[in-house]
Order: sequence, then structure tokens, then C-alpha cells
Amino acid sequence: MKHFTFPLLVFISMITFSCTEQGKKEEPIQEEQELQLKDITLADPTIFYHEGTYYLYGTSQGNLSEMGNGFLVYTSKDLQVFSGPAGATDGFALKQGQAFGTKGFWAPQVLEYNDRFYMAYTANEHIAIASSDSPLGPFTNPQKTALEAPVKQIDPFIFFDEDGKIYLYHVRLTEGNRIFVAEMEEGLMAIKPETLTEVIAAQEPWEDTQDVPWPVAEGPTVLKKGGLYYLVYSANDFRNPDYAVGYATSNHPLGPWKKSGDSPIIHGDMVDQYGSGHGDVLIDQKGNMHYILHTHFSSQEVHPRKTAVVKLDFTEAGTLEADAASFRFLKEQIKN
Repeated sequence: MKHFTFPLLVFISMITFSCTEQGKKEEPIQEEQELQLKDITLADPTIFYHEGTYYLYGTSQGNLSEMGNGFLVYTSKDLQVFSGPAGATDGFALKQGQAFGTKGFWAPQVLEYNDRFYMAYTANEHIAIASSDSPLGPFTNPQKTALEAPVKQIDPFIFFDEDGKIYLYHVRLTEGNRIFVAEMEEGLMAIKPETLTEVIAAQEPWEDTQDVPWPVAEGPTVLKKGGLYYLVYSANDFRNPDYAVGYATSNHPLGPWKKSGDSPIIHGDMVDQYGSGHGDVLIDQKGNMHYILHTHFSSQEVHPRKTAVVKLDFTEAGTLEADAASFRFLKEQIKN
């Protein structure tokens, strides 16, 4: 808080002026306030842009007990400073009890489809779809059911192709965290099982730096440019400091997919943070591309993971690259 001190002569002159001027209302003196900011701590973050507002969702943390409550949402007009939580139910866009799930609310994705908003998310290590008439929620799933699957599955990403077909990219827990894809029914409540195809598994050295028995590839996001499909994903366990982001390409949504030799394109050495990964691609209102991600809290602590953003772009050769100099943590305005 800044306070201003006026010289006595100037102060007397101001009083005299205000008393002698007729019919003019005296304006109160406004005290300048410095904006108080803090880091946002949402993991597996995603940002949905709609009609001039950015909506930020992610896995809630704190002491991790909040992961059983649902999904908070923060809003911003400029992608610089966010406010909230602003969700329709106690700050939550989706809250436990209004949709499928009792614990482990992870990795949401929000999209608009047929004049309604949908949230694809993980709970109880299964994938569910909820809907709402507002990006702020409440997102509900009255039947409180998950998508049918014979195994546990997490990290959904719904992709709409130009030909009208809809695809669900997701992770199945089978001999490691492996990324799969399947075409979806139009109602978004089921996949077409006959189209289920494995996309990639963590097999490259950078994808399994600790040589673990359960390798991890997760957090898929898909975009399309020039007839080529790009799958952006994360690898290694999220607690591993080497958690990082790479990509693969394909000529068809079902594959086959070819991993890029440039991967990882976002990693700890590049952004000077441990555990950088698992996010989503955002195209902002100016057409610029970003990757929203999380990092470890510090070099000693994983939790609470911090939310960040880095610019992405396509090179002339058609490869994806991240701008390390653009990396920054997303900030929340502290309420007075």
C-alpha cells in the first residue's frame, strides 16, 4: 500500500479550490494498490478459451486431499493474471457428488460441442464425461457412470477431426501407462471398441530415465496442421525430476505414429524446473500457441505442483518447438 504526503501549502490550496467551486462534487482520493500475486498450484492443467475469457482447470492439490473434491476453475481476460476459484459450486466447476467419482479427480479437458460444454476427466482411475451450460459449471453426470472399459484408464483428450469423426485419446494402465485412441460415438458417452488402437508406449531412453518396470507415457493432446496429426505427450513418472514432454506425428488419427527425434521438446534443463510436463495445448485469442503444464514445487518437493506456460510453434520444417525464454508460472490474484 502506498501513502501520499502533500506539502501543507498545496493541501490548503486544494481545500480552497474545492470550497469556492460551485456545483462540483469533490472526488474521493483513491489509494493506489499493488497487485498481490501468488503461484497457481494446479497439476495436469488445461485452459479453455471462450468469448474473451480463459478458463483454467487442473488437478487440485494442497495436501492432495482436495483431489477427491473435484475440479476448481480460475478465470483470466489476458492470460497473465487469474482470479478465483470461480466455479459454480464453492469454486469448483465439477464437485464430488454431482458426477461420477469419489477420489482421484485428475486431468480434465473442457470443450464445447453441440451448444453445450463438456468435461472429460479421470476419477477413481476411470474416464467419465460430464456436461454443463457454462464453463464455470456445474458439470454434472446424473447417471454417475464412467466410460466402459476392461482396464483402468486415465487422461482423456477428445479430438474433433475435420471430417466430423470424434476420437478419444487416453491412457490405459496395462503393462505400463500406454496411450490409446478410439473413435467415439456422437453422444460422447462411449467409444467404438472395434477402433481401439494403441498409439505409443514409453520405450525411448528419455521416456524412462529410471528404467522402471512400469514405464509411463501419458497426458495426450492432439492437434492437426497441414494434414499432419501431432500427438503431444509426457513421459516418465510425474514424480521423476526427468518428467518431460515430447511428440509424435501421423497421417491418420488412428496411426501409425512416429515419435519425433527432437523429443523431448520441454524438459527440466530447458525450463530450469524439475518435473515439467502433463498439460495441454492452447491457441490464444491472437492465434499464438502455448503449452500449459505443471512442474515440481521445488528441487526438493514434488507437491504442490506449480502451473506454468511456455510458447509453442511450428518450424518451417513442420517440427514442434518450445520457446524456453517464454516460460513463466501462472499467477493468481490474492483476494483482499
